[in-house]
Amino acid sequence: MLAVQYIAIVTILGLMIYVLSKYGRRELEWKDFLFWEILLLIMLIITLKPIEISLEIKRVLGLGRGLDALFVVAIGISYLMIFKVYLAVDKAEREITELTRKIAIELREINEKLEEIKKKS
Repeated sequence: MLAVQYIAIVTILGLMIYVLSKYGRRELEWKDFLFWEILLLIMLIITLKPIEISLEIKRVLGLGRGLDALFVVAIGISYLMIFKVYLAVDKAEREITELTRKIAIELREINEKLEEIKKKS
């Protein structure tokens, strides 16, 4: 095994422990915890057997070199993660818009009631 593999193993195990501690402090939901742990486990497996796995992916995808296959898979996973972040941001924006509308309506109603009270006084 190469020195870079040892560094990668230590780093990935550290990240796995970090994700586990985030979940333990309830800073991650179950599905996010599971997603990250599975992703890190896959990365750990690829770190342990990079040549064998890249050659198998190359064979399945029909690419010329094993490293190309790993890059194709990594780019695909990156796009999936970016899409997941996009969906989360979009959902948060819609929730903020809805809350802003509700607050504006309630504020207008409160102002109308204050005006009525002032007129009666």
